[in-house]
Amino acid sequence: MSTPYLTQFSPTRLRQGLHHLTLMVLLMLCIGLPAVATGAPIGANSDNNTSTSTSIPAAEVPVSVPAAQAPADETAATSASSQPPAAATQPVPAEEKKRSLDARVQDLKKQAKALNRDLFILEEELLFPSNTQLAVFLSIDVGSYFRLDSVQLKINGKEVANHLYTKRELDALQRGGVQRLWLGNVKSGEHELIATFTGPGPNNRDYRRATTVKFKKGAAAKFMELKIRDVTAKLQPEFVVREWE
Repeated sequence: MSTPYLTQFSPTRLRQGLHHLTLMVLLMLCIGLPAVATGAPIGANSDNNTSTSTSIPAAEVPVSVPAAQAPADETAATSASSQPPAAATQPVPAEEKKRSLDARVQDLKKQAKALNRDLFILEEELLFPSNTQLAVFLSIDVGSYFRLDSVQLKINGKEVANHLYTKRELDALQRGGVQRLWLGNVKSGEHELIATFTGPGPNNRDYRRATTVKFKKGAAAKFMELKIRDVTAKLQPEFVVREWE
């Protein structure tokens, strides 16, 4: 039994084993050379690799923006912010200018009318104070019995108004208009008013009619109305003078 065991470990086989062992060691050394070059021990555990630091090549360092470009960017931003908006630089259309001008003209007309009305009221208050003011108005409610041509007004025997009517004025009165025939001053006390109307009457004949009324003027302003109306029962016009309260 000893002979086969000795044959198995003969010098030839021993040299071959040593040769194989040497090749394996060299192969392991070749494999471990990169780890040795980087400073890591051969066969080091992967957990120990976290403590090693690797440097980044200079070629891979990100390139920063040159400082010389910063002023140019600031200048561009400043010039962009200083420029007015595009909408403000656009010209205003001519139609829009015309509409704006028309609106201003209409506004000025309204202001002028309001000012004229205020001045008219102020003038009446100054020229005709309420304690002496007397106003006489005229209205018409006629059909086929009378057509007014003219009217004459007297206060205390003195003629104060004489008006000749046009077709346009008569149309306005027949549609319900009221005419201020006279505005003046009278002192407080008793007064007499005489109104004379002329124009074609029944059967288209000239018609002249006068009406007289006595009134009393107090401390307040007084308003009176001359009214012409048809009286169907008499087939003739009627002239009425009434006082406004």
